[in-house]
Amino acid sequence: MATVVVGIDGSEGSAAALRFALDEARLRGATLRVVHAFVLPLSEVAPDPFLLEFPSVPGPELEAIADDLEQGAKDLIDAALERVLDGAEPGVALERVAVEGSPAASVIAEAEGADLLVVGSRGHGRVHGLLLGSVSQQCVSHAPCPVAIVPTP
Repeated sequence: MATVVVGIDGSEGSAAALRFALDEARLRGATLRVVHAFVLPLSEVAPDPFLLEFPSVPGPELEAIADDLEQGAKDLIDAALERVLDGAEPGVALERVAVEGSPAASVIAEAEGADLLVVGSRGHGRVHGLLLGSVSQQCVSHAPCPVAIVPTP
């Protein structure tokens, strides 16, 4: 079955990409795979190099932090779908994928075997003024399928 993959980050640009991907999936009779990647913040994992030398010192509950971030990613996907669908039925099969990893590498990996990868032109990255964001640039350069970059409204 055909698959359209869309990477989202909760930004207005990713909402536009999600709308586009949903329309494209309907036109193709494809499954829509909605992907959000999260990264464990280094400050939470190793807040003090001293802790790495003395593992008996209590540190952060790494598993609990990862679980919280994964649940937050799932909630972000659900909220984005709710916002875009506005109570309507999607009209396509949906897959929700919350994955730990860099955004670009994660959506590229999820696009393996897909018919189309959709990303926004800019998201919640650190440099808001770029015409083409770093994730979309990486997707264009490395995706295993065609890529659609949706401009921010």
